[in-house]
Amino acid sequence: MTSAHTIATNAYSAAAYAGVGVLLMLISFAVIDVLTPGDLRRQLWVDRNRNAGILVGSNLIAVAIIVAAAIAASEGRLGTGLLYTIIYTLIGLAVMCVAFFIIDLFTPGKLGEIVIGAESHPAVWVQAVFHVGIAVIVAAAIL
Repeated sequence: MTSAHTIATNAYSAAAYAGVGVLLMLISFAVIDVLTPGDLRRQLWVDRNRNAGILVGSNLIAVAIIVAAAIAASEGRLGTGLLYTIIYTLIGLAVMCVAFFIIDLFTPGKLGEIVIGAESHPAVWVQAVFHVGIAVIVAAAIL
């Protein structure tokens, strides 16, 4: 039988991880906003830009993958797990930024402009998969 103390401790941990995870997802959104021209919020919710949605969605999934791996690696130690979550997610975001610039070097035009373009572009899918791949690599390093 599970005690009230165990339930309370687990609930506290879940809330702490959720809070940190959401904060890191918001940071991820801000990073994409900086990397792409224009107002990302407007591109998503007003202009309904699919390219921007694909890139933001992939980053949110990528952050969630890293956060989940950090939680699994924490082995019940909340402080350590939260620290792992923050450090490894920031590493993942930094690598994703570097990847964005590297792909931009090898593509004609500017990747940031492609992302905000109204017409669907395969380069956005390449970048999105790159971000998820980076997250899987970082997650594997944690585990």
